[in-house]
Amino acid sequence: MERREEQPGAAGAGAAPALDFTVENVEKALHQLYYDPNIENKNLAQKWLMQAQVSPQAWHFSWQLLQPNKVPEIQYFGASALHIKISRYWSDIPTDQYESLKAQLFTQITRFASGSKIVLTRLCVALASLALSMMPDAWPCAVADMVRLFQAEDSPVDGQGRCLALLELLTVLPEEFQTSRLPQYRKSLVRASLAVECGAVFPLLEQLLQQPSSPSCVRQKVLKCFSSWVQLEVPLQDCEALIQAAFAALQDSELFDSSVEAIVNAISQPDAQRYVNTLLKLIPLVLGLQDQLRQAVQNGDMETSHGICRIAVALGENHSRALLDQVEHWQSFLALVNMIMFCTGIPGHFPVNETTSSLTLTFWYTLQDDILSFEAEKQAVYQQVYRPVYFQLVDVLLHKAQFPSDEEYGFWSSDEKEQFRIYRVDISDTLMYVYEMLGAELLSNLYDKLGRLLTSSEEPYSWQHTEALLYGFQSIAETIDVNYSDVVPGLIGLIPRISISNVQLADTVMFTIGALSEWLADHPVMINSVLPLVLHALGNPELSISSVSTLKKICRECKYDLPPYAANIVAVSQDVLMKQIHKTSQCMWLMQALGFLLSALQVEEILKNLHSLISPYIQQLEKLAEEIPNPSNKLAIVHILGLLSNLFTTLDVSHHEDDHEGSELRKLPVPQGPNPVVVVLQQVFQLIQKVLSKWLNDAQVVEAVCAIFEKSVKTLLDDFAPMVPQLCEMLGRMYSTIPQASALDLTRQLVHIFAHEPAHFPPIEALFLLVTSVTLTLFHQGPRDHPDIVDSFMQLLAQALKRKPDLFLCERLDVKAVFQCAVLALKFPEAPTVKASCGFFTELLPRCGEVEPVGKVVQEDGRMLLIAVLEAIGGQASRSLMDCFADILFALNKHCFSLLSVWIKEALQSPGFPSARLSPEQKDTFSQQILRERVNKRRVKEMVKEFTLLCRGLHGTDYTADY
Repeated sequence: MERREEQPGAAGAGAAPALDFTVENVEKALHQLYYDPNIENKNLAQKWLMQAQVSPQAWHFSWQLLQPNKVPEIQYFGASALHIKISRYWSDIPTDQYESLKAQLFTQITRFASGSKIVLTRLCVALASLALSMMPDAWPCAVADMVRLFQAEDSPVDGQGRCLALLELLTVLPEEFQTSRLPQYRKSLVRASLAVECGAVFPLLEQLLQQPSSPSCVRQKVLKCFSSWVQLEVPLQDCEALIQAAFAALQDSELFDSSVEAIVNAISQPDAQRYVNTLLKLIPLVLGLQDQLRQAVQNGDMETSHGICRIAVALGENHSRALLDQVEHWQSFLALVNMIMFCTGIPGHFPVNETTSSLTLTFWYTLQDDILSFEAEKQAVYQQVYRPVYFQLVDVLLHKAQFPSDEEYGFWSSDEKEQFRIYRVDISDTLMYVYEMLGAELLSNLYDKLGRLLTSSEEPYSWQHTEALLYGFQSIAETIDVNYSDVVPGLIGLIPRISISNVQLADTVMFTIGALSEWLADHPVMINSVLPLVLHALGNPELSISSVSTLKKICRECKYDLPPYAANIVAVSQDVLMKQIHKTSQCMWLMQALGFLLSALQVEEILKNLHSLISPYIQQLEKLAEEIPNPSNKLAIVHILGLLSNLFTTLDVSHHEDDHEGSELRKLPVPQGPNPVVVVLQQVFQLIQKVLSKWLNDAQVVEAVCAIFEKSVKTLLDDFAPMVPQLCEMLGRMYSTIPQASALDLTRQLVHIFAHEPAHFPPIEALFLLVTSVTLTLFHQGPRDHPDIVDSFMQLLAQALKRKPDLFLCERLDVKAVFQCAVLALKFPEAPTVKASCGFFTELLPRCGEVEPVGKVVQEDGRMLLIAVLEAIGGQASRSLMDCFADILFALNKHCFSLLSVWIKEALQSPGFPSARLSPEQKDTFSQQILRERVNKRRVKEMVKEFTLLCRGLHGTDYTADY
């Protein structure tokens, strides 16, 4: 791909492998790609063909592959190769070859006008690419020339064939422009040129669309062509005649889809809002589709109703602000809004009977935003008009959110049920948003409806109706502060009256209670009204997610008001855990809920409850610890350890209070003796060690053990202190036997919290030295199989430097070996490991002056680090990691400037380093730029990005467009 291309007409004189790119070999490779059953052979063929397409020989075999005696698959490859050569390697085509290339493409397109359509399209794309590269200077009236050439009467192809070929060419031209990677200045020039050229296109399209003799295939192509051109931001007023013709074409079922696409694209272009008069003319055209829409709904014609809805929403959503500004036309815009309301409430259940209503939801956000953005006076007028509309919208949305009958729902596929769930989430988000417009009156409205429904004796209510109203409440209460609402007490009072005969309704009742948990914390007297419902639901496996998550929310928000109910909650939870009603993740949530609950009790009470709660698991773990390891007892061990770690994640008996300045939270120690979590951990410590001794070589079990301590450390902070010595000792033994990343992560946590405390420094230091020594040994044996360990080790080293640089002063720490291993880790293929290694160096380099062993090793081996960084930038590392390497360069420059200025010049003097593509001047410029920038890290990152592109030969190519 790097070779300079030859002229389109010259003989192929490439390197030896390129001589294989003959017509015969290309045809063989294509046959292999399409017909060989062996997938490896197909892949090899595809790889070879991709090389062939970009080779100099492509200029020759492409034309030969287009010969009439070839099959369409082969002709298609030839046309594709031409497009690739023209679009990617334009600069390699001599200017004196432009005209002959253009003429050849015209000839081929004329020939294929009555041939294979896929080949014709590809040839049109190639000519379009050529036109874009030549416009405006080398081919000033490209589009007009195309139209003129294809209208010539002396062509051997019949009129309809020529017409369709011309329309195909005109259709792909704007599409090719949209996807082309022209430089920005060229893009602006070509866009302006195309905007002028549309004057040669639109009259032709209008004529073809309006003349009765035009066959359906031509009119369809005209609509697609128009659809393509409007995306070039053509002024909307210039499109008026074609848009009106497209509206007329909506009555023709064959042209319906193409017409919808064209109208929607024309209306949706960003520039369209400037042409308010044209937009106002479009409203009656859209409103005129209402009879067709109602007829389609009546006949169950989902495609037609969907298309008309798209048009109405495109006009309303893209231009609501511009149309609202036309106050004198408020009634016609309101009529459009009501038409969209009809689309929102379209009969049937989404997604089985209709797929249209979901298209409208964003419109209601946009309209509300636009109304609320007006100045007070205008906003008040529109609020008066649109508040009733939004109340109607709430009714419509809650009706659409209703579940179908149980029988009907039973026939839905799992995919349809999932789509319906997502649709309800979208409705929920819309209701939450609408609250901003309607305020507390919305909650009162929902409450009144629910009250009437539940207290009416006249007719039995459907569970679907009740569920939808509750769902509306839940949607709002989940994100809006309802603490001051005067209807929530009434709602809490109504919930126990709901006759729950259905899983979906029960789920929504649970989630509604969960959404009101913060309100319950402020009104604890109401907890007893709903807690029994939640505890009862815990026993139903079908309500697992909703009941457990609701209990967790209540225990988190209301824990200081739950002691009177604690015994009951623990008993019910224990029962469902023992009966194994819930899946693993819900069991973990339940343990977190109990952790919150127990946190608010007295220490003696906590210990008593902990004893009854976890004793059965401890007994089970003791039994499992005696057994010979096998897959089933491993699952049980990991499950029990998971339960314990989730319980300890939330069991926090210390109190958080604002400090005297109120600026941050501080943790006050518990005055009642040892922390209950520490008491339990000390009791089970021997047992955990016993389990570990049998499962040390199993990463999952080791991870589960480490998780217990890691979560406990995070929750307890200083309260964990009594456990530090024995945990350090256990971690050291674990890691010495079989190194695992999870042990390093836990060590990092201990370093973070305890290394700065003199009392804990000795065990932490001993552990740090031990894991470092073991990991260095691992490096000598070959660390490539353990990127996770290397990643965690680098993070541990960085944390040590950040929290306690004194750890690097110890004589027993081989700082030189650590440094060299970190340099080696920079060359790993795994991105997270490389990032962690870069993170280590950015922590290490600033400590050159304050930590003597660090300063010494940087002086001795810093050049090795720089070489590794330059190699990475030169192309050995992923481009996504360049910011990390830039951070190292910045740190070297800031903290070791005199050393770097010598090293970088020496390193870059080596020929071909860090890339053979660099000139000495480019290397010199880079080193000078880096050495000059010691303040602005962002600038260094930009320099490195620029330099790596030069190193890789990508500077100024297509590949850099998104970089």
